[in-house]
Amino acid sequence: MSLKLYKLYLSVMVAGCLCVAFGAQADITVGVAGPFSGPNATYGAQYWKGASQAVADINASGGIKGEKIVLVQGDDACEPKQAVAVANRLVDQSGVSAVVGHFCSSSTMPASEVYDDAGIINITPGSTNPKITERGMSHLFRMCGRDDQQGVIAANYMLDTLKAHKIAVIHDKDTYGQGLADATKAQLEKRGVKAVLYEGLSRGEKDFNALVTKIGSLQPDVVYFGGCHPEAGPLVRQMREQGVQAKFFSGDCIVTEEMVTAAGGPQYTQGIYMTFGNDPRQIADGKAVIEKFRASGFEPEGYTLYAYASIQALAAAYSAVGKNNEKASAWLKSHAVATVMGNKAWDSKGDLSVSDYVVYQWDDKGKYHQL
Repeated sequence: MSLKLYKLYLSVMVAGCLCVAFGAQADITVGVAGPFSGPNATYGAQYWKGASQAVADINASGGIKGEKIVLVQGDDACEPKQAVAVANRLVDQSGVSAVVGHFCSSSTMPASEVYDDAGIINITPGSTNPKITERGMSHLFRMCGRDDQQGVIAANYMLDTLKAHKIAVIHDKDTYGQGLADATKAQLEKRGVKAVLYEGLSRGEKDFNALVTKIGSLQPDVVYFGGCHPEAGPLVRQMREQGVQAKFFSGDCIVTEEMVTAAGGPQYTQGIYMTFGNDPRQIADGKAVIEKFRASGFEPEGYTLYAYASIQALAAAYSAVGKNNEKASAWLKSHAVATVMGNKAWDSKGDLSVSDYVVYQWDDKGKYHQL
């Protein structure tokens, strides 16, 4: 054999060995996309903590048919254009099989189109705008409810329990925030109550004193805010500083103890109401996992367990039908999955079959409790 032929033979043999080696170590790559920077980074951290712990637990039990799950992170900073860039990178460079994310509905809307085109399963733990699952995407799922469900709960509570007659509705002009405000406003109007004020503020702003003065002049019983904690905190603080004592009510984007920091202390968040899903930390199915988080010094608040459950759903589908996203998506729409948040099942749109929104209230120590 000539030296040239010998080298060619050797290179083919090495390549073959490498293929066998990598084949034996095949893995399933899953993207975790959300705001890991910017004012909403706390929610990205919750996603990552939840997904990482789920992957660690699943891999420790043998993975999925012997394959390990590997996570890759995509930071969209809750910016739609950045979300699209993240989605393209996860699909084209990371080669993900599925994505857990995004968080802000304004990011999930365009990013999900990238995943759908690529046939990638996308489970969002926290995007609640109704339009997300109304676009006929076969691989898109939620691990949370919708704003047209959340808004009904909020409006009915304000009218039936708080006995409010005058309600001001404020939103942050974002897909999520305005969508939630609109859903709540629609239910109020269905019940015969017209908001005394419907107005938007801009994400990223901190000085809302002019808006607060306007709110104060109307003397509402409740101020309802569709938006997240970076704006909700300063808004409620400035209300209290100007002597506006109306009750403050918001949604599932203030479900973090950073709300207290954003407001300037528990003296400003005390008494705030918000809607969120049934507290997953109170569900027995997740007890062992919750104890594991707490033992590590991390409190699994907010969307932590939603991300954990999203990984569980993916693992259940791939374990049942293999890494075929067509089959896995169809399987999820016809089977319930046991998760740390109880059994979860989805309808043909990818929405949860059962939504479990309830009302919470913040106490004088800066903690929130389910009512």
